[in-house]
Amino acid sequence: MNSRKVKTWTWIHKWSSLVCTVFMLLLCLTGLPLIFHHEIGHLLGTEVEVPDLPKDTPRASLDKVMQVAQALHPGKVPMFASHEIDDDRFWYVTLGDTPTSEVGNKTVAVDARSAAVLAQPKFDEGFMYIMLKLHVDLFAGLPGKLFLGLMGLLLLLAIVSGVVLYAPFMRKLEFGAVRQSRPRARWLDLHNLLGIVTLVWAFTVGATGMINTWADLVIKYWQYDQLSALLAPYQGQKPPARLASVQQAASSATALAPDMKMAFIAFPGTTFSSPHHYTVFLRGNEPFNSRLLKPVLVDAGTNALTASPPLPWYLTALLVSQPLHFGDYGGMPMQILWALLDIATIVVLGSGLYLWIKRRNPAAKPTTTTHVPEPRALGRKAPDGAA
Repeated sequence: MNSRKVKTWTWIHKWSSLVCTVFMLLLCLTGLPLIFHHEIGHLLGTEVEVPDLPKDTPRASLDKVMQVAQALHPGKVPMFASHEIDDDRFWYVTLGDTPTSEVGNKTVAVDARSAAVLAQPKFDEGFMYIMLKLHVDLFAGLPGKLFLGLMGLLLLLAIVSGVVLYAPFMRKLEFGAVRQSRPRARWLDLHNLLGIVTLVWAFTVGATGMINTWADLVIKYWQYDQLSALLAPYQGQKPPARLASVQQAASSATALAPDMKMAFIAFPGTTFSSPHHYTVFLRGNEPFNSRLLKPVLVDAGTNALTASPPLPWYLTALLVSQPLHFGDYGGMPMQILWALLDIATIVVLGSGLYLWIKRRNPAAKPTTTTHVPEPRALGRKAPDGAA
């Protein structure tokens, strides 16, 4: 690679890294507890504790579950009923002032077998809520998500440019060598080594995180792209004044795909449904396809099965990226691996910031020479953040 190209890639790596580093550090630090959100929730006492009952205990009707939940908040309307992906022994019932309300919503955990109220978890307060909001949107809603998506794009650019610079930088050093001659050289080599080791993980997490920031826009586009066509026969009709049995709607949906499980139900008027339908989302039984959803639209007034459109590729990409981002696929071993790689990435980001500060400080420049690549061969200066 000639010196002019190295200069260009060095400039790209330097500024893409500097702009996104502080925000990426924040995302890595807040993402670390989110990897273990269930375990931390149990320690803090915020997770729903489900009583053990015989496996053959019959399940309560969903109509009864909804009745019990709404009795606690009679002024609110149902929005969603959902299962945890690894525990279908209870339902989370979400209630709001309107089907699309974003504030003041209430959640009730109801036992799926006895229809007993287990808890009323508050997902909008506490330590994990703060970590999640900082990680997802910086408490700034959609603008915050899109801003973090831009930072994710800069991270990917920094990774690619770092890979391009790694080969010329390491010409005179053995792979994995960490020089001990002076602190700055040691941190530079450690930065490059950990950057290469975490390369695939950082790129994967950065890319999936960027995709996740588009979730709101992707869902709105799905509504425009697919739901609008399915709802054409309902134009000019008023939503049903009285909702039909949600249990019958769920039964009709599961009968359509008996090899799938219930994931969640979106009630009429909510983001994932239409004013005229229950939208029942089913998921697969295997570890991978358990993240892929199949929507089934059921008329909320008559319980007639309306449609079951396949999810478009962009929604599939979103659904696959979400658990991959947090390492939710492989249980505790994968969570631990994700945490270790997250910590290594924090070191990469922190060391890159340290190296830039030291380079900016003339007093920190050494007077002795060490075995480094010739700056002229790499451009005006050797690339500090080569990984």
